[in-house]
Amino acid sequence: MIDRAHLQTIVREAGRIAHSRWPGAGHALDSWDKTPGNPVSEADLEVDRFLKRELGRLLPSAAWLSEETADDKARTQSGLIWLVDPIDGTRDFVHGRSGWAVSVALVSGGKPLIGILAAPARGEEWVAVAGQGASLNGAPIRASTRGQFAGARVPTIMLPKEDSDLVAVEQPNSIALRIAMVADDRADLVATLRWGFEWDIAAATLIAREAGAEVTDAFGGPLAYNKHDPRDFGVLVCSPAIHAAAVERLAERAAALR
Repeated sequence: MIDRAHLQTIVREAGRIAHSRWPGAGHALDSWDKTPGNPVSEADLEVDRFLKRELGRLLPSAAWLSEETADDKARTQSGLIWLVDPIDGTRDFVHGRSGWAVSVALVSGGKPLIGILAAPARGEEWVAVAGQGASLNGAPIRASTRGQFAGARVPTIMLPKEDSDLVAVEQPNSIALRIAMVADDRADLVATLRWGFEWDIAAATLIAREAGAEVTDAFGGPLAYNKHDPRDFGVLVCSPAIHAAAVERLAERAAALR
């Protein structure tokens, strides 16, 4: 149906374009806030334009939803759609930190079919195809299999007091990369308790699921894509054996914040 090698080449080139603008490599960059605390840069827009053009050529029948493009609700009538975040983790990107990635997913019938993350500042390329497993830099990966909730590794800067039995590990600004850390067994649990957009997580959740992780919303329910309102309340990605305990730990907080 699609030339996967060509798709990987396109996403890799998008990563190269972003990296060529990245302040961490010494490049000047114009950036501004779309809303307070929500940065965007000229690189986000350049990568978005490149991907919209090239992915449109690759699969003209697929609709489009991206963080940096106005949402055309006609997309919901399409069985195929590209879900794209041209630079996930823009805050790290504009400050010259490496915790950002280009995120591209092809969704079919509301479910991710292909997911790719290009993180050139970290030398990482993540790929998953539904039913065919996940890989990092071409090598198969397996998700965390941790069986005990206490001691679970969580990508975060600081753990709240009620979660002091968990262990903080590196936190990239990109939620996609944090989810991918569970896929690669560098973390055991990633959870958010806020409304988030489909383009942030579509590629990464497929990578995590194909690597063997459990993937749900914050309440333990299924995620769906290409919805009229392209948001879900929270995402929970973890070792399958600790999923029930994670849902229980988060339940009261999730209900209060939704």
